[in-house]
Amino acid sequence: MKFPAPRLSPPRSRQRRSALPGIHGVARLDRHTSHLITRLHAGDIAIVDHLDLDRSTAQALVDADVAAVLNAAPMISGRFPNLGPDVLVQAGIPVYDTFGGEIFTRVRDGSRVRVEDGDVFHGEDCVARGRLVDAEVVRSEMESARTGLRAQLESFTHNSTEFLRREQDLLLHGRGVPRTVTDLTDRPVVVVVRGHDWATELAGIKPFIREQDPVLIGVDDGADALRAAGHTPDIVVANVADEELPSLEVLKKARDVVALVERGAAHSVTERFERSGVKPLRFETGATTEDAALILADAGGASLIVGVGMHATLDEFLDRRRTGLPSTFLTRLKVGPRLVDAAAVPLLYDGQVRPRHLLALTIAGLVALAAAIGVTPVGQEWADAATPVVMDAFTDLIERAQGLIQQ
Repeated sequence: MKFPAPRLSPPRSRQRRSALPGIHGVARLDRHTSHLITRLHAGDIAIVDHLDLDRSTAQALVDADVAAVLNAAPMISGRFPNLGPDVLVQAGIPVYDTFGGEIFTRVRDGSRVRVEDGDVFHGEDCVARGRLVDAEVVRSEMESARTGLRAQLESFTHNSTEFLRREQDLLLHGRGVPRTVTDLTDRPVVVVVRGHDWATELAGIKPFIREQDPVLIGVDDGADALRAAGHTPDIVVANVADEELPSLEVLKKARDVVALVERGAAHSVTERFERSGVKPLRFETGATTEDAALILADAGGASLIVGVGMHATLDEFLDRRRTGLPSTFLTRLKVGPRLVDAAAVPLLYDGQVRPRHLLALTIAGLVALAAAIGVTPVGQEWADAATPVVMDAFTDLIERAQGLIQQ
């Protein structure tokens, strides 16, 4: 007779550790948040040193499905109303800040830690202590930050003037924009950035993409986002300074790959592309990658530019201060009314009239006409004589209609 194997209880230390309150996970830390994001897995505890966390970085942390975010620096310094903390809080991710740089020496990358009420435990030892950033803290500090906008706007004016001076040939005359194999003339263009709400916006314009056949431009990892959504980018715009480039599969399938480089950069900076069998077009500019994509579409003569994952409110502009606020502002002035936010497309575009729509309307009209004639004496005589013929024809018509609707 066989007896079931006895169930072994876990060691008392493991029982005690799993029963402890708080957030348990593997610590992943890097002072460069963009580098950290590429190493994160679901359930990790992300430890960053990112003053005034911006919205796009916060969205990347949300997409990585981290268990918590710990910031050595203040999430909101008060210099301007940055949007990142609110994105994390609204996503339900616990957020703590002001740990100080010591957390990077007291917590090892890859170690298991526990976070409870702002205290970080490694084993039974509390190794760092921070502040909880909840919705109330975000609301209060954002209101205070908005009172300090005057200094930021003055700085923005100066930086915009400097950017225009450096890039005037590009912005005013289109000089230096690479010529793509893909023809953009008088065609709609969709530029995809993996920013806030990009997935919802891209799904919302699927009828527009299917029916208008626009040129698809993927910006950095926005190219991979397009691929994941079932589309193949025609053009990929990527910054050679980024540690992570779009996937090789996407780069090779694109008709054009545009590599963004600093002005006067050596030809060797594009070797990463060439070693992969991709020959990129150099685009020398100090603009951000997404702004370079807009300039590319504008110079190519696009009839309409739909921006996915990019927004142009005042708060959004200020939130970009780390990554090229003057570039964003002046590029949008250059592109002008041709740029439409993808969130507005479903409100403005309801699709083309399809054959099945016309067929359904025709059938409804014939039924209404037959009903009107049928109530007259002459109609009754016609109906008695024509019923067998009409029924056969109507059955055939219904079968044809079902075939068209299934297409």
